[in-house]
Amino acid sequence: MAKTSDNSKKIQRNYFLIALIFGVIIIAIVVRAVVVSFVDGNFWRDLGNKTIQPGIPIQATRGNIYSDNYELMATSEFRYRLYMDFWAEGIKEDTLRKYVKPLSVELSKMFPGKSAAAYEAHIMKGWKQRSPKNREYRLDIGEVNYLQLKAIRQMPFFKQGQNKSGLYARSLVKRTKPYGTLASRTIGDIYGEFDKGGKNGLELAFDSLLSGRPGVGTRQRVQGHNIQVTDRNPVPGCDIISTIDINMQDITEKALLEKLKELDAESGTAVLMEVKTGDIKAIANMGRMREGVWGETKNYAVSDLSEPGSTFKVASMMVALDDGLVSPNDPVDVGNGVFEYAGSTLRDHNANRGGYGMITAAKSIWFSSNVGVAKIILRSYGNNPGKYVDGLYRLGFSQDLHLDIPGYGVARVRHPQVSPSTWYKTTLPWMSFGYETQIPPIYTLTFFNAIANNGTMVKPLFVKEIRENGRVKEKREPVVLKEHICSDLTLQYVREMLDSVVNHPRGTGKPAHSDLVRISGKTGTAQLSQGAAGYKAGGLSHQVSFCGYFPSNNPQYSCIVVIRKPRNGNASGGYMSGRVFKQIAEEVFVQSIAASPKFTAYNDTIMTKTPRVKSGLSEHSEYAMKKLDVKYTDSLKGEWMSAHTADDRILLSSRRIQGDLVPNVVGMGAKDAVYALEKAGLRVVLAGHGEVKSQSLTAGARVSKGQTIVIQLQ
Repeated sequence: MAKTSDNSKKIQRNYFLIALIFGVIIIAIVVRAVVVSFVDGNFWRDLGNKTIQPGIPIQATRGNIYSDNYELMATSEFRYRLYMDFWAEGIKEDTLRKYVKPLSVELSKMFPGKSAAAYEAHIMKGWKQRSPKNREYRLDIGEVNYLQLKAIRQMPFFKQGQNKSGLYARSLVKRTKPYGTLASRTIGDIYGEFDKGGKNGLELAFDSLLSGRPGVGTRQRVQGHNIQVTDRNPVPGCDIISTIDINMQDITEKALLEKLKELDAESGTAVLMEVKTGDIKAIANMGRMREGVWGETKNYAVSDLSEPGSTFKVASMMVALDDGLVSPNDPVDVGNGVFEYAGSTLRDHNANRGGYGMITAAKSIWFSSNVGVAKIILRSYGNNPGKYVDGLYRLGFSQDLHLDIPGYGVARVRHPQVSPSTWYKTTLPWMSFGYETQIPPIYTLTFFNAIANNGTMVKPLFVKEIRENGRVKEKREPVVLKEHICSDLTLQYVREMLDSVVNHPRGTGKPAHSDLVRISGKTGTAQLSQGAAGYKAGGLSHQVSFCGYFPSNNPQYSCIVVIRKPRNGNASGGYMSGRVFKQIAEEVFVQSIAASPKFTAYNDTIMTKTPRVKSGLSEHSEYAMKKLDVKYTDSLKGEWMSAHTADDRILLSSRRIQGDLVPNVVGMGAKDAVYALEKAGLRVVLAGHGEVKSQSLTAGARVSKGQTIVIQLQ
């Protein structure tokens, strides 16, 4: 009994001791909490605030720029810079030394610019120089894309993860142009290497729309690493759909570049415009960057203010015809091609061969006679030059075209009443054939396009749509600048003259004649002023041009080609610019003829009768198959579909794409895949060409807005 009592007392003492210990601990915790909260509270709050950085801007994804058929011309590509943190918690020297050789071999295979030994030395140098104050040792392999980063993370040592290998990446957004130099100056550039805002071209003109709105996040330092929490999501930028046709752009740029190389010219411009709409389908601006190399350095087509030369004779003739002061068959005596007036000498291009003698007003355009046009304008407006300039203004040479391209020039045509101090006796005749004025090529093209468009002048357009989250926000319609630039009769006369320039045996534009498509237009050859030295003869001081439209009887496209300072050959608008125009016209015409209902193709018995159809947007695929008379069966109920070939027909079935889940884009073409993924809020990186074979994010997974997905095309 006594023994039981002793045990009970012992247990009570133990319980009391435990309770006492817990009581002391609780009191200590309470005391410590009071000290931390009230005595040291400010210190700890300040320390905590130092590890938290609120208000961190989160860059929005910049919108893409597309061609008129939705091919990517400018996009933001994610790139990564790789670093090693040699003070990472789990990194071990013996493990590093064990794997550094096989790791270096793999790096050398992927990036052969350095040997395996060089990579090994580079990594071990970082290990020897490691410092707790600098935990960023950048790997010397440049910037990599997502697929390369994924492969690097599977290399020896690095596949152990960030904590044990110290490898980590920083993402950067780089603006890329998938089609390289095609229309590069018109598409534009951004400031800096990465996405910092538009610098020129469409990138600058639509910068606020492309940029989107940045989000806001909070950054906190946790265990030596920064963790960022998004407080407000960024709003992606809008997409710009340009008027540029990739195939026509390629045709135009190649034709111009070939001629620049042949002539060893300083620079050249070629612009192709759709007659009815004013859409700029192609625009090439090539300048000599160094000997033997040309590239897009300046948008000459819209910004270059120079004397247009003989293409301007068409405007002079139109003004005189429309004012009723001349008729096409009126005689003009150009004599031997030399005309002395007010102490100056005007010459025709054939003055050394005796000139044209007595010709008609129309033939002064056919043969591009400076003397003929100057005499017509002097006879018509010599006592009232202001009326002549008013007529030029009536044709649109005084108005601002308000182009989408920043830095565009506005035509400068002097008026005797506005600028009497700079109006001389020689100004009127010299202005009549393209001197004493400064006209950007785009103005000349707009004027000739109006002639092709039955007298209606439309504004040159570079953008046809603005899209936000895949939906059309703004659709650009043709803008009519002038309903009629002249009377119908005047227009008829001028079009007949432009046809004869190219198709008459003695027309100066004969080199542009084509047996494939009938071309109408006008040549231009102008001497360039050499500053204080004035005008000098010689190939280095000429600008040659050709502007016109095709097909002559039903114009679809207008085009201007300007070449500056050719070193080889005798300066000639017909043989130089006219030949480029002809090449562009023929190739564009052949390209478009396949879509014409007049074109008949015979069945090819070798080809498979049932074509292969990619998955994608239901509406587009059905439209194409109906137009091509392809048999198909469908059970479609939604916007998206999958396609399968069975025997002699296509089977279409609905493909469900849910807005908050990663879409399945395997089997789609690039255009539809990018549209579906970006609509879901993902940032897309393309790799390869063709049809989507794989995607980096699993279809059906929950979408994290702004997350990057890589699609592999093949």
